[in-house]
Amino acid sequence: MNGRPRSDGGGDEWKKYVKAFDAFPKQREEAAEFFHRSVSGGVITIVTAILMGLLFLSELGLYLKHTTRNTLAVDTSRGETMAIHVDVTMPRLPCSWLSIDAMDVSGDVHLEVNDHGLYKQRLDRRGNVVQQPELHEFGPKEKKEVKEKDPNACGSCYGAETEQRKCCNSCAEVREAYRKKNWSFSNVASVQQCVDEGVTLELDAQRGEGCRVYGDLTINKVAGNIHIAPGHSYQQGGLHMHDLTPFIGEKPFDLSHTIHRLAFGIEYPGMKNPLDGHKVRQKPLPIQTMEGGIPAGGAYQYYLKVVPTKYVTIGNSTINSNQYSVTETYKDPIPGTYSQLPGVFFFYDLSPVLVTFQEERRSFFTFITSACAIVGGLFTISGIIDSTVYSGQRLAKKKMGIGKLS
Repeated sequence: MNGRPRSDGGGDEWKKYVKAFDAFPKQREEAAEFFHRSVSGGVITIVTAILMGLLFLSELGLYLKHTTRNTLAVDTSRGETMAIHVDVTMPRLPCSWLSIDAMDVSGDVHLEVNDHGLYKQRLDRRGNVVQQPELHEFGPKEKKEVKEKDPNACGSCYGAETEQRKCCNSCAEVREAYRKKNWSFSNVASVQQCVDEGVTLELDAQRGEGCRVYGDLTINKVAGNIHIAPGHSYQQGGLHMHDLTPFIGEKPFDLSHTIHRLAFGIEYPGMKNPLDGHKVRQKPLPIQTMEGGIPAGGAYQYYLKVVPTKYVTIGNSTINSNQYSVTETYKDPIPGTYSQLPGVFFFYDLSPVLVTFQEERRSFFTFITSACAIVGGLFTISGIIDSTVYSGQRLAKKKMGIGKLS
């Protein structure tokens, strides 16, 4: 045959070119004996490995932990409602003496809030629970008791009869008739319906007790106020009034209170309510009674600036809520007049700014880059330190050897 022999190394030509780019040349096994291991190198390696592990764990913790970024924008929401969570204890005022009212600038008024989930729980002098909490409803309960007694009765409205209402069969109906006439509902003891229902007896029976008011309110998302004050409330001549005549002759109202919780909206991570856990003990009053012998009492006023808040979690779920700041004032009763209602008042106003909290987390590629930088950087620095220490040791040995020879 005249054919040329085939070259066995032709297929390995590409390997030679690839080897030229090898940035990690290997030491031959027969030259392994030329490697020198030192104690200083071992110490540096151990310290470097520990630092690598600590910094890697720190970087991993930063990757797993999310951060929060906040932005501000104009609140463009309209026609919404707002939930308020209330939990207040009045240790020196009985539940039967208190009324909780809510009103706003749109004209929406809730007297003795009976269409919301508010509860009143009786407490004794030591703060222990006297009985299970009851929904804050006055009128419906009184009406039910009277109807069961005599459904065909037609009680007097004591001069407040109208074409629409000619009979008042309960204390609540008499009170409502007086409200529609813009009359003050005074001298409860003279109203037979109230006597039959034990309204005055209830006031006497709970004397010296305390009350815890808690629950949820849903109100319009506009400026307004919520207050807890003694006496039944009513509207008279466009004014908001409280009937304090049943308390004539009583001691001054002690409006000491503890705000366990006051929140506007759903709780979100990191939410802080400035009034949570706030305690107030009433100081001695400058006067004992107001006009007409009505017991005196101060007015605790809290002015709240409510800021609409949106919280977006790492999973893109949204929590619409609110946060607020507060300013507190106190007013003593004014001698010789009844121009100031004693009680605890929460005046709130809405901010036009919407705060958005966005949970964020570092990307996986950023984590990998940082981890590689930690490992590579420490390895390089430890190599430089080891080389410097080793060179110094060799130089010191040489000098010591020269000194001995000389």
